[in-house]
Amino acid sequence: MPSVAAEPLTAKVIAALRKGAAFLVVGAIGFLVDAGTYNVLVFWGGEGVLYHAPLPAKIIAIAVATVVTYFGNKWWTFGHKQTGNPAREYLLYAVFNVVAIGLQLGCLGFSRYVLDLSSPLSDNISGTLVGQIVAVVFRYWAYDKFVFTGEVANKQQQ
Repeated sequence: MPSVAAEPLTAKVIAALRKGAAFLVVGAIGFLVDAGTYNVLVFWGGEGVLYHAPLPAKIIAIAVATVVTYFGNKWWTFGHKQTGNPAREYLLYAVFNVVAIGLQLGCLGFSRYVLDLSSPLSDNISGTLVGQIVAVVFRYWAYDKFVFTGEVANKQQQ
């Protein structure tokens, strides 16, 4: 029989797993939007319209994915938190996404300009896969700690 003290911990673990799973699903959708947009811009038809400008293409791809993930995170992952200041929330979301874009661009830039790799595979591994993993970890921490910080809508009784 579980003790009374273990129940709140179990509830906290389950809530954290649900929030983490929602964040990963939203992130997976963002990943597909990011990768799809980037590949259309850079590699559509062999050499896409931004083939020789991969970093601006990545910025556009990340910006499109950011719009999609904002609404997913706002309404699902962190939907249980109500903010009293949406303007602050939007501003911080944008600031942390700019930092995350820098992390992704750093990975892509390192691959392209330091390692001199420019194939679709190397761009997708460095900019989309590795860059996205680094950025996702950073975003989850930043969103939970600084962006979606409102009061919990339905507090559970302890």
